[in-house]
Amino acid sequence: MKVLLHTVILLLSFSASEGFSPQLTHGATTKLYAKTDEGSFISRQGFMSGSVATIVGIGSVALLPPLESAEARGRATLELQYDRYYPRLETGGKFYANDLKVAIERSDWAAIKAATSDPPKRSKADKAKVDGGVAERASQAGGFSNARVVAAADLWAASFSDNSISPKTKKMKEQTAILAEVVEGMNTAAKLALGEEKASGGFLGFGAKAPSQAELAKEVRELYMKGGNAYNQYVFLSNDELPIQLKRLPYL
Repeated sequence: MKVLLHTVILLLSFSASEGFSPQLTHGATTKLYAKTDEGSFISRQGFMSGSVATIVGIGSVALLPPLESAEARGRATLELQYDRYYPRLETGGKFYANDLKVAIERSDWAAIKAATSDPPKRSKADKAKVDGGVAERASQAGGFSNARVVAAADLWAASFSDNSISPKTKKMKEQTAILAEVVEGMNTAAKLALGEEKASGGFLGFGAKAPSQAELAKEVRELYMKGGNAYNQYVFLSNDELPIQLKRLPYL
């Protein structure tokens, strides 16, 4: 009597806890992403009666590298993008929660402006440099500027899509749009406070009237709260169902 062995594959998963801080608890596992393709087989009768050419053909196929599923390729790409953008997002979050917060509390307009400013446009001098001035210009980007942090957040969000935009990417990009608006608002408010720009077009609801320092300070504090909520929501979306081998982004 033949004994049939059945292998049971258990797919273990965990669901994020409610709220803004999903954490892995003791004994929790994560989703497995690899999946197997259905393979063809040769019957015993066919094998025994097959020609030598058939056997050689089978041997040739066996030497080919195994086909990689699209999902496995997607996971590898996700890990590559993670290594590229995670450091900028993590550092940016720490800067927002510490340096930028202190600058806003003190109404340090110069620091707020520097923190939210993008590097200057590429100049002729940059083109003459070996790296085209990339390194120097990158160092000039503010600690929580669009160029340094928001752009990285937008690109990381796109990593969760393939041929079409996924619901997750769409939700994450909604938060990056808010962050971009907040950064631009803070930067303009700082320039107004420093006298580098004049109020126009009803920016921040002030109209053409020059806002006072107190009004600008109040507005920037509100923008800071708005940006913090958007960043934490972005982190929540990013961490949701992230492969277990990847470190989660910390909240503010």
